[in-house]
Amino acid sequence: MPISKAPGPNRRNFLLGTLVAGATAALPAETQTTNTQAPQQDRTYWLQQVELVSNPVLNALKAGSLRQKMPVEAAPGQSQARAVGTHLEALGRLLSGLAPWLELEPSAEETKKETALRDRYRDCALAGITSALDPSSADYMHFGESSQTLVDSSFLALALLRAPKHLLQKLDAKTRQRLADALNTQRKVQPPFNNWLLFAAMNEALLMTLQQPWDRMRVDYALRELQSWYLGDGTYGDGPHFHWDFYNSFVIQPYLLQLIDTLGNESPAWSTMRKPIHEHAQRYAAIQERLIAPDGSYPAIGRSITYRCGAFHLLADASRRNMLPEGLTPPQVRGALSAVMQRTLGPSGTFTTDGWLQIGLAGHQPGLGETYISTGSLYLCSAVWLPLGLSPTAPFWSQPPAPWTSQIIWSGKNAQADHAHDE
Repeated sequence: MPISKAPGPNRRNFLLGTLVAGATAALPAETQTTNTQAPQQDRTYWLQQVELVSNPVLNALKAGSLRQKMPVEAAPGQSQARAVGTHLEALGRLLSGLAPWLELEPSAEETKKETALRDRYRDCALAGITSALDPSSADYMHFGESSQTLVDSSFLALALLRAPKHLLQKLDAKTRQRLADALNTQRKVQPPFNNWLLFAAMNEALLMTLQQPWDRMRVDYALRELQSWYLGDGTYGDGPHFHWDFYNSFVIQPYLLQLIDTLGNESPAWSTMRKPIHEHAQRYAAIQERLIAPDGSYPAIGRSITYRCGAFHLLADASRRNMLPEGLTPPQVRGALSAVMQRTLGPSGTFTTDGWLQIGLAGHQPGLGETYISTGSLYLCSAVWLPLGLSPTAPFWSQPPAPWTSQIIWSGKNAQADHAHDE
C-alpha cells in the first residue's frame, strides 16, 4: 500500500472542526446516555487524531528521512543540543502510545480502514526501529550520546514491551542485537534521583525480555525507591518530595505497571509490590478523571505541560487494562479523554503547515516549553490513545456515552462525594 501524505492544513482544520461533532466530547450531557451512534463515532475520531499526529513521523521513518524532515523547535539557544535526541523522542514516545493498538488483532467489528491503517503503521514502525539502530542509516538515533537518550530509549523499550508480537518479535536478529547494544550504552548515564530511575529500569526489563544479561540492581533500586516515595492517596513523590505536575501520569505509574507486568515474578519482593502498585494506580485514575473539566480542559500545572493529552497516560493505561476504579465507567473515561484530545490537539497552531506538532498546550505556545522540550518531546501526547488497544466490542468502545464526573457535578446533578484512599 502506498504511503499517504500527511493531510494539508486546510484538510486538517476541516477534520478537526467537523469530526469532533461526532465525538462524545461534543455531545450535550443530557444526550450522552442515549446516543447509540457515538461509540463508533468516538473510535473514528480517535483514529483521525492518530493519523493527524502520526503520519508525518511514521511516513518519514518509513522513508528513512525523519532527521531530514522533522523540524527541531526548542527553547532559544537549545536547538543544537536537542537535535541529538529529539528524533529518538519522536520515535519512542509515539510508538509507546500506539503499541497496544499495533498489537491488536483485527476483528469482524473493525472497519477495513482501521485494519489497513494499522498494517501500514506496523510496517512504518518496524522500518523506523530498524533504521534507528543501524549506524549506516541516515536516521540512526545516536543512543548514549546525550543523557536524554536514556529517557527515550526507555520509551522505545516500553513500546516494544507493549507490542511484543507485532513489534519486538518482528525485528530481525541483527536489529535485536543492535537494540541490546544500544540499551547497554545507556548504562553510562547516571539517572538523577527522581522518575529517571524508572527509565533505567525499563531498559533492563527489555534486556531481560531479549534474553540478554540484565542488571537486577537497577530494577530493584528503582522499585524500592518509588515504594519509599509513596505519599498517600494514590500519589508518589518524584523523588522524596511532592511536585505539582503530571509526572505520576506521564511516567511514574504507567512505568511501574509495566515493570511489574514484565518483572514482577522475577523476585518475591517485587511480586509483593504488585497489589499496592495496582491499587495506587486505580486511585490516581479516579483523581485524573475528576481533573477533566466539563469542556475537556484541565489545570495547566507543572512542568512538561506541552505533552498535551499525554498528561492522562495513567488514566488511558488503566482503561486499556480494564482496571478502572469502582464507580468510574469506561464510557465516562472515553468521553472525558475525547474532550481532552479536542482541547489539546484541535486548536489552531497545534501543527505546522507540514503536519508536525508545535510546542504548546492549546495551540502554539512556545513559552510553555522548558529547555529540555523540543519537537520530538511532544509526541508523548500519543499516550492518550492506549485504549485503542481494546477491541471495538470492549465496553470502553461499545457502551453508550455517559457524562464524566465534572459534567455531572457542574450540571447540578447529584453525585457521590470523593474521599482520600490512604494506607
